[in-house]
Amino acid sequence: MAKTVLVIDDDPTQRRLLQAAVEKAGFACRTAPDGETGIAVAADPKDGIDVVLLDLTMPGLSGMETLERLAAKRADLPVIMLTATSGIDTIVQSMRGGAVDFIVKPANPERVVVSIRNALKMQSLTGEVKRLARKAEGGMAFDDMIASAAPMRQVVRLAERAAASDIPVLILGESGVGKEVVARCIQGASTRAGKPFVTVNCGAIPENLVESILFGHEKGAFTGAVSKALGKFVEADGGTLFLDEVGELPLDAQVKLLRALQEGEVDAVGSRRPTKVDVRIISATNRDLAQQVADGTFREDLFYRLNVYPIDMPSLRERRDDIPALVEHFVGRFNASEGAKVTNVADDTMKMLYAFDWPGNVRQLENAVFRAVVLCEGDQLRPQDFPQISGQMPDLESLPAAPAVADAPGAALPVPANAMVAGDGPVPIMDPDGELRPLQDIERDILQYAIDYYQGHMSEVSRRLGIGRSTLYRKVREYDLDVREREAS
Repeated sequence: MAKTVLVIDDDPTQRRLLQAAVEKAGFACRTAPDGETGIAVAADPKDGIDVVLLDLTMPGLSGMETLERLAAKRADLPVIMLTATSGIDTIVQSMRGGAVDFIVKPANPERVVVSIRNALKMQSLTGEVKRLARKAEGGMAFDDMIASAAPMRQVVRLAERAAASDIPVLILGESGVGKEVVARCIQGASTRAGKPFVTVNCGAIPENLVESILFGHEKGAFTGAVSKALGKFVEADGGTLFLDEVGELPLDAQVKLLRALQEGEVDAVGSRRPTKVDVRIISATNRDLAQQVADGTFREDLFYRLNVYPIDMPSLRERRDDIPALVEHFVGRFNASEGAKVTNVADDTMKMLYAFDWPGNVRQLENAVFRAVVLCEGDQLRPQDFPQISGQMPDLESLPAAPAVADAPGAALPVPANAMVAGDGPVPIMDPDGELRPLQDIERDILQYAIDYYQGHMSEVSRRLGIGRSTLYRKVREYDLDVREREAS
């Protein structure tokens, strides 16, 4: 996870000296002999260039021309200029062109490393400010999500379709998987982008205040109502209301919520007339609402009103391929917010984080990285910086290697190659008359084949098929597949 520095200099001796200084400091380094080659390497963000050291005076494409073209292609890429002259006009011109620093040759190695670290720190801080601004303005996009693992790509596909309409969305998943992030991205990709995004944690509202908080109250409506309150529905008018942990609402509040959703209006406590509201509803829960309906603790009519477009969020252990990118993201964020200088994560540390099961999901990973960044005494995260995790793990040498961040999207292994062939394969797609079989029948047979193939290990079936476990178990129930005997065997 070491940051990569690109050195663009026509002098091979200078390139070797700079490369040695950069690699000695723990960074990865690539070199280019001219501006054209350097632009080709740095222009694509997927190539992983984080900082550029650029010589000002080069034959062919000059340093200033290279700087301008880099700024046009990757405005977020920090560029440090190198030159043998230290004229004020040259420095001012470089800074106006977008350079973040200016180093006079011969470059002192310590000065170069300090400049690189300052550039990375500024980049992280700028990125964090932009992220917070997008979040505050209701403009988060799906590009802001780390969702390269196969189960998360399916989540993004479903969420993008949901964003194209005002359909009510129910996001299902364990606590800490990032349900609110998906809700904010749906808002940011919809026509309601930039409008209010109001979050209500239904499990944290005292039962006697649910109606007041959701629908508002008039002054003097009850003891303690010293002023008028609009309520969350009115606050979200024109935008999105996110009902987190909606399964924890008490039954009497569910009745009033159902009416508000059906009628598009709310009755504030103590008000004589209802208030019309235009609100898009996105709800989330870590509970099994269908089971709650069967148990009588959740209204069936409200369940059908909320569960129009369900999205199953996978747990972090079901999307392990995202862990390296998530760790890198959190390190950059906490470097910016805490003024830390962590440049990378040791390989054995990443192996440990990749292998851990993360019962608290992304939230637990985020807090673990936060603590590790604060504890870290050097510039690299080590296993001892995660004492609560390293103490639960076996010998680190025996753990499988984590995929590189750039390789993560393709790291998920596919189902067996012969699982979807036609004809005599285990899951035929044609019927005896030579016609295509119904998709539902093919899906049922694929699920049954995968359960048999992986001997009832549902986590493995979920990971290989690229679907969340909650989705997998729901389909098992729908198709009445008998899994228990195989899990026990």
